[in-house]
Amino acid sequence: MRYCFGVDIGGTTVKIGLLQEDGTILDKWEIVSRTENEGEAILPDISEAVLKKMEERCIQKAEILGIGVGVPAPVTEDGVVNGSANLGWKYKEVKKELEGLTCLKVKAGNDANVAALGEMWKGGGEGEENLIMVTLGTGVGGGVIVNGKILTGAHGAGGEIGHICVNYSETDSCGCGNHGCLEQYASATGIVRLAKQKLQTFEKHTVLREKTLSAKEVFDAVKAGDEAAKEIAVQFGEYLGWGLANLAAVTDPAVIVLGGGVSKAGEILISFIEGPYREHAFFANKNVKFVLAKLGNDAGICGAAKLMMDDI
Repeated sequence: MRYCFGVDIGGTTVKIGLLQEDGTILDKWEIVSRTENEGEAILPDISEAVLKKMEERCIQKAEILGIGVGVPAPVTEDGVVNGSANLGWKYKEVKKELEGLTCLKVKAGNDANVAALGEMWKGGGEGEENLIMVTLGTGVGGGVIVNGKILTGAHGAGGEIGHICVNYSETDSCGCGNHGCLEQYASATGIVRLAKQKLQTFEKHTVLREKTLSAKEVFDAVKAGDEAAKEIAVQFGEYLGWGLANLAAVTDPAVIVLGGGVSKAGEILISFIEGPYREHAFFANKNVKFVLAKLGNDAGICGAAKLMMDDI
C-alpha cells in the first residue's frame, strides 16, 4: 500500500489529509496557519505535522508518493508563489522548501484549481475529464480541468473565473481593481450588493427588509416565494450564466460544478443559472450538466493528493 498527503493551506487553518492511492481518506486534521512574520512558520509546521503522522502510523518514506499542496494564490508549475496576501508570503518556493524539510516529493497548485481536481476525481464531476468548478464564497474562485489536467496558464493564474468581465458599464471597482467582474455579482458579497440595490427601488413588501442581508437569507427568501428575492436571484443567475457560457466556449466542459458557501442553497441555485447559460452558450456547449459539489472541505485535500499523484 502506498500513501499520499493532501494539504489545503488557508489563511486561518491548514487542512491535511492522509490518503491511499485510490483516494480513500485514512485520516484528516487541521493545524493553525501561523501567518505572522510573513508566514515563515507555515511550511515548517506542515512538515512537522506530516512527519509526526508518519511516525504515529509507522509509515516509511518509501511508502509515501509525496505531498500535494493547495495554496490561496497563483502557483507556477515549479511550485513558486509570487505573493499570497492571505498567508503573508511575498515570495515562496513551496516545492523546494517543503521537499527540503520532509525529503518527500512535493507538487503545489492554486487552491481553487486543486479543489476542482478533487471534485473531478471523487466529487460532483467524478467520471469526467473536462469540467469547470465555480466556488461561490466571499469571492468567486474556480478551476478549469481540460483532459484531466488543471489549466494553470503561464503565470499560475488560470481559472480566475471571478474576474471575467460580465458588465462593461459597471462603475464600482472590484477588489482586483477592475470593473464589472463576475465576483461583484455572483459571490456572497456580490449577492448582498445586488440585494441592497434592489431594495432601494423595490416598492412592495419583502421579508429581506426584516433580515440581516446575506446570500443565505436571499435564497431562503426565494424558497419562501419572496418576489424581491427572486428578482435578485434572477440577476445573479444572468451574470453567472453569461460568464460561464463565455468560459465554456473556450474550454468545452462536460460538467460545471458549483461549490462554496452559496452553493448550500441547493438545486434552486442551478435553476437560476441554467436558463441564462443555455441562452448565451455556443451551440456545442448548451447541454453541459450542472451539478453541486460533493466533497465540501475535503475537496482541497483530495485534489492536492491527486495533483501529486498525477505528477509522478
